[in-house]
Amino acid sequence: MSEYLPLAGILIVVVGFALKLNPMLVVTVSAIATGLLGGMDLVAVIALFGKAFNDNRIIAIVWIVLPVIGLLERYGLQQRARAVITDFRNATAGRILLLYLGYRQITAALGLYSTAGHAQTVRPLIAPMTLAAAEQQRGGLDEETGEKVKAMSAATDNVGLFFGEDIFFAIGSIVLIQQTLATYDINLAPLQLAVWAIPTAIAAFIVHGSRLIMFDRRLGRARP
Repeated sequence: MSEYLPLAGILIVVVGFALKLNPMLVVTVSAIATGLLGGMDLVAVIALFGKAFNDNRIIAIVWIVLPVIGLLERYGLQQRARAVITDFRNATAGRILLLYLGYRQITAALGLYSTAGHAQTVRPLIAPMTLAAAEQQRGGLDEETGEKVKAMSAATDNVGLFFGEDIFFAIGSIVLIQQTLATYDINLAPLQLAVWAIPTAIAAFIVHGSRLIMFDRRLGRARP
């Protein structure tokens, strides 16, 4: 019976969320209760908290960066990004997104997938720069076309990250694929899976890059 006591932590989470208490407080109390009921002393539980925070501090850095980006946006980051692009006559929406696609795939393949993203780069930098380039191409944008440009910016980030990160073998998706194949008696090392992700990433770059070039041409043809 005593081996089931640590499961009381789940009950604490359910009751806490049902009563709409502070989520951070509920999860913390649940974790402490689970540790104590599992036979650990209070000092060991707190030490485990500290170790988990230290091991995952790179995740916390992302949440520190977001308020900084919000402040930069408030003081004109998007406007500056647009102004930079208007100085380049040959800049087009498709070319900007093609460069970003390559950057996203390469950095994700090296495990640096948190260096960019929708909140960090697409909204404050890539989307405004692409919109400015598209306006230069067409001589102005209607609302529908502007939304398409924003959507293509977000899609480019998704494609670059999704097909780039699988080349980095020390990532959860590779482990998931490896474990799924193992259930069918197909045993592969993470490095083998990462190597086979390279041609897939190249194909994704060619396919989405072609879409960007065609999108670019459609924008250019519509210029009055």
